[in-house]
Amino acid sequence: MDNSYEKVFELKNLADFQSDAVVSKTILKGNAGTFTFFAFDKGQNLSEHTAPFDAIVQIIDGKAEVKISGIPYNLKSGEMIIMPANQPHSVFATEKFKMLLTMFKSS
Repeated sequence: MDNSYEKVFELKNLADFQSDAVVSKTILKGNAGTFTFFAFDKGQNLSEHTAPFDAIVQIIDGKAEVKISGIPYNLKSGEMIIMPANQPHSVFATEKFKMLLTMFKSS
């Protein structure tokens, strides 16, 4: 990862789609959390898991289903959802989509 400070990012162009894959690019990582950009091909997913951080999923382009504690939420470009720490969650690409994941430690 290069030095991401004091740079202007055009989010939708941080990573390109790859066939049958999930592409990720870490923008910033620290003790309090991370910013990671993802590009999902249609049908790709992040399987159900938990994380010790609260997290915000922001859909930059396309559509996805985010499940939190078994409840599905259908999100589209321009929408976001907050996933609480230690709750099971997953992400599924209902079509090609790009997202910014912000993970952070809450108090």
